[in-house]
Amino acid sequence: MFSVGGNFHLLRQLQCALQYPQSWARVILLMALPISLSACASLPEVNYLSDTLASKATPTVEGSKGTMSSGRASALLDKRWSKSPNNLKAVAALEEAATGEPLIAGNKVTLLLDGPQTMTAMLDAIGKAKDHINLETYIFDEDELGMRFANLLMAKQREGVQVNIIYDSVGTLDTPEEFFTNMRNAGIHLMPFNPVNPLKRFGHWDLNNRDHRKVLIVDGSVAFTGGVNISKVYSSGSFFRSGSRSSSKAGWRDTHIKIEGPAVAALQLAFIEVWASQEAGDLPDRKFFPPLNPVGDKLVRVLASQPDGDYDIYKAYILAIQEAKKTIHITSAYFVPDVQMVRALCEAAQRGVEVQLILPGVSDNGIVFHAGRSFYSKLLESGVKIYQLQVSVLHAKTAVIDGAWSTVGSTNLDTRSFLHNRELNVIVLGDSFAQDMEKAFSDDLRGSKEITKQQWEDRPFGDKLKEWGARRMGYWL
Repeated sequence: MFSVGGNFHLLRQLQCALQYPQSWARVILLMALPISLSACASLPEVNYLSDTLASKATPTVEGSKGTMSSGRASALLDKRWSKSPNNLKAVAALEEAATGEPLIAGNKVTLLLDGPQTMTAMLDAIGKAKDHINLETYIFDEDELGMRFANLLMAKQREGVQVNIIYDSVGTLDTPEEFFTNMRNAGIHLMPFNPVNPLKRFGHWDLNNRDHRKVLIVDGSVAFTGGVNISKVYSSGSFFRSGSRSSSKAGWRDTHIKIEGPAVAALQLAFIEVWASQEAGDLPDRKFFPPLNPVGDKLVRVLASQPDGDYDIYKAYILAIQEAKKTIHITSAYFVPDVQMVRALCEAAQRGVEVQLILPGVSDNGIVFHAGRSFYSKLLESGVKIYQLQVSVLHAKTAVIDGAWSTVGSTNLDTRSFLHNRELNVIVLGDSFAQDMEKAFSDDLRGSKEITKQQWEDRPFGDKLKEWGARRMGYWL
């Protein structure tokens, strides 16, 4: 058994296919399973990464007018980070050495919590589009929310706004093809990523590698990214943010961001690169890269990973954990870390860093849930504090470290995200945005229950057995 995409794993999709004997997906997935199981890749050795990097004194900073001079970049960073608790300039330089990606200055970054807030902002941006809309998503369901998006996108296409959509073929396996055909007939350009049926993309078939990104770019000037898919599960907010007193009305807990400014171009480029990678036709010519003036003071780094790439998101995470001086606050929906990630977290706690993890107490995937819990003993023994979010289904993938380094994106802390998926994370450096992230983390803590070492040791034997079994399949989750 194995899984694809961070949200709804291939095991689930396989089970869905088995319900429909006439489905070609059933045959294809069953045939592909043993082939995929035989191909195991591995993450690079990156522990103690900071000891091996040759970083510059001042990290590269891109602005609206191109690359800043070293002197100007240094002055900007010293001004922005004068009150930061650690040497953010050195951390940023190390991160650039590890990933090769520059910082981008002059951005406005808005934190969006849960589905209603995110969907409202995205639908508003789509409604204001004048030139083009580029949407990349793992799940695009044909439900009330999906139809609302589809109808608005088709209306914009009829107005003359070019709409281009990349959707993952496994993430949308349950979505009727007619749903996409209707949008295609309206003039929208659609790209199914790595089709399940190998005959649809002959010579470029790779069932195990998925597009797990969630990106929306409107007119090349505003972008959204994070963990939110297009599905009705996001129609209501999480239990403790929705204001509802009924858990039956509680939704999923997730995080997205809205970006305005020069960094939008980096997300646009990532979208275009994914489209080109499928070799299934060119995008219609539009003003994808308009001039982008500074609209805020946020310094960001956009990291877009892909299978067989440079593992930039993985390296950035490990490096940030290694360099942490005071606090590591991570929220992870699907937590099946590799040995290096566990070691980095444990060593941080052992050197006195406050390491707190918010993990699912309620999950949409039982096997991933138990696989993640199989790491609790080692983490708790090292002083890592673990909290399980109650009532709401946790789907957020965020971190804030030392109150200055923050990331929001699509990447789960699991091998699948780092090895086999196309993912996208945005790193925001500075204490202003980090304060918003810390507040969200504190709010989530209030809706969570701490798992103590003694309590964990006394858990039922049946749970331990499930964890042991799920751990054996950790690579594929």
